[in-house]
Amino acid sequence: VQLQASGGGLVQAGGSLRLSCAASGLTFPTYVMGWFRQAPGKERDFIAAISVIGGNTAYADSVKGRFTISRDNPKKTVYLQMNNLEPEDTAVYYCAAANVRRATAVVTTESVYDYWGQGTQVTVSS
Repeated sequence: VQLQASGGGLVQAGGSLRLSCAASGLTFPTYVMGWFRQAPGKERDFIAAISVIGGNTAYADSVKGRFTISRDNPKKTVYLQMNNLEPEDTAVYYCAAANVRRATAVVTTESVYDYWGQGTQVTVSS
């Protein structure tokens, strides 16, 4: 199983980035997908998750209204659109996959996720 995250970079505050995570080696439509981030010196935190068929989503309070998670099952890819970025959003962003059988479930707990990508750095300058 491989989760390949991309799309990170350096952006000014107020700008936007779109992260992508391409999955291989798993039956993508059966996995809940999530995004987490880890800032320097801090623990990894939940950011967003999307259910198997994409109908349900969950977000951390810190990103609600600014970030949008989506998925394209035929392309085996999950996205994180990040708008109105703030310096506090600076972190390494990780995508993850959880084998949860309920089609409407979303997963916010890190320990439930089965597979993780390598991370992509997002840096927001003030």
